Amino acid sequence: MMINTEWYRIFLHASETLNMTKAAQRLNMTQPSVSYAIKQLEDALGVKLFDRLSKGIVLTEEGHALYDQVRQVFDKLDYAERYMKQLGQLNEGRLRIGANGAIIRDYIVPLLDIFRSQYPNIRVQVSQQKTGQILEQLQQGLLDLGYVYLPVKDAEIQVVDTFVSPYGVVAGKPFAALAEAPLSAAQLAELPLLMLSQGSATRSYIEAWFQSQGVEAAADFELNSLDMLAEFAERGYGAAILPRAFVASKIDEGALLELSMEVPLPDRHVGVAVRKHSSLSLAAEAFLNIQSSRSL
Repeated sequence: MMINTEWYRIFLHASETLNMTKAAQRLNMTQPSVSYAIKQLEDALGVKLFDRLSKGIVLTEEGHALYDQVRQVFDKLDYAERYMKQLGQLNEGRLRIGANGAIIRDYIVPLLDIFRSQYPNIRVQVSQQKTGQILEQLQQGLLDLGYVYLPVKDAEIQVVDTFVSPYGVVAGKPFAALAEAPLSAAQLAELPLLMLSQGSATRSYIEAWFQSQGVEAAADFELNSLDMLAEFAERGYGAAILPRAFVASKIDEGALLELSMEVPLPDRHVGVAVRKHSSLSLAAEAFLNIQSSRSL
């Protein structure tokens, strides 16, 4: 049964004023229009909602029961309207981002510092994951933005922005002599190599670089985080291929040395991925605007 929702709003005001004329004044309507709407609602529901008295109206038992339900519905609608206004003003909402550790630390955190200062009431959720996991969660609607290494071959994913992440070869002080002249890929492969575990996009990127020069490289240390790779490299256990931004401070301090290569590692391109054909949340749009302004 379809009933004009405006009748319920009129009923609500009539119930609270217990006077058709006062309800009409509240609603900027005529008193006959209010009376007609109440009569239409009573006929549609098949119950009497008001007893008409000489000095006004009173709710019937059925009218009281309906009022309790309608009041709750309109309260929820009022709350929804207020909440939407808060979302529109970015005083409510959430932002869900997925990325790997290096991108989070070196790229996303500085942006989040700005975002949080501008929108302190937005709840931010960041998850550290591999590219494949990020793409899956984007498809499932569990993330708003995913920072992934390119290329991405997924018909359900759209890349809305990109930036470059240069990589370099670093080692600790025991390998200082190797920093005097560029190394070939074959020479680097003879050193103890520190790599991420098999299956990561970064491991595949490094192996592809070696293979492009006819070299098969094996890892002496397989670790699960860039922090561990940097730690072991600093302690002199071998050479690691890491994002330059990730180890820039260690290189500046002299704790790590960057080894020059005859064939430099290609820059890696990072894309900001979203689920195709899905509207971005206002919080995600605001974060991307900050990112764009920082890249100008």
